[in-house]
Amino acid sequence: MRLSTRARYGTRLLLELALQRGQQPIQLKDVAHNQQVSLLYLEHLIKPLIAAGIVKSRRGARGGIWLTRSPHEIKLGEIIRLLEGSTTPVDCVDIPESCPRSSSCVTRDVWSELKQAMNGVLDSITLQDLVERHKSKTAPSETVYQI
Repeated sequence: MRLSTRARYGTRLLLELALQRGQQPIQLKDVAHNQQVSLLYLEHLIKPLIAAGIVKSRRGARGGIWLTRSPHEIKLGEIIRLLEGSTTPVDCVDIPESCPRSSSCVTRDVWSELKQAMNGVLDSITLQDLVERHKSKTAPSETVYQI
C-alpha cells in the first residue's frame, strides 16, 4: 500500500496541532507555513477532520483550529483510515464477493494478514508518540568539547 499526500499531509497537519496544543487556536496558514504544505491543500484536508470530530474550528480574529482530544487518544490508524479509507492492499479482503475465488484463495489470506499487520502498527502509534519523535529529532544536539 502506498499512502497518498492526503494521508501524509493530514498527519502532518494534526502533528502541528499536537505540537501547539495548550496554546490558542492555530491558523491554518501557520500550519501550512510550519509544515511546508500548500494552504489550499490543507483547506481540503481539514473538512473531513472536522466532520470526524478530531478537529474543531472557529472563525474570526481569535479563530483557528485545534484538536478536540488529547494527542494520547488519537491513533495514527484512525487518521490514515479517515483520510485514505481501508488499508487493505486488495479489494477482495474487505469485499470477498468482488472475487469468485475469495473463499479458496491462499494469497487473499496473505493480503488479509498484511492488512492486520499494518493496522496493528498504525493503531499502536498515537499522535503523542509522533510529537515525542518530532521533539527527539529536532532537539539540539549536545556539543562535547575535548581538550
